[in-house]
Amino acid sequence: MNFSGKYTFGNQENYEEFMKALGVHEDCIEQGKNAKFDTEVVQNGDEFTWSQMYPCHTTTNQFTVGKESEFEMLNCEKVKITVKLEGGKLIMKFPKYTHTVEIEGDKLIETAVSGEITLKRLHTKKTLKDEARIMEDGSATLQ
Repeated sequence: MNFSGKYTFGNQENYEEFMKALGVHEDCIEQGKNAKFDTEVVQNGDEFTWSQMYPCHTTTNQFTVGKESEFEMLNCEKVKITVKLEGGKLIMKFPKYTHTVEIEGDKLIETAVSGEITLKRLHTKKTLKDEARIMEDGSATLQ
């Protein structure tokens, strides 16, 4: 399974409840609940560079499957974890939640579970045609 690509954020479920469970401050939850962001994944074998580009900042995590790596979590804390690849899914066990990522067709699906609360985020892979249209509109440029 190759995760490489650029993905556009589509929607999410249970964001506010999930972030509250992690102890994120209300102001931060309010700012983040409507934030649209792009995700870029570069995979080279078991090595990954995973970037999420928000309007005000970019978060990038680099990791190798099976090796301990430092991650910035959803609540912006940093921890060291080991990513597993099982059944085509990336599995990350953070102290307060488990984060799973999988590909279904042109969709990147992130699922994070903390206790009985599940955050689900859906992203759609950008095509070259999508990126060319963005350039024509002048709303963004390719890097």
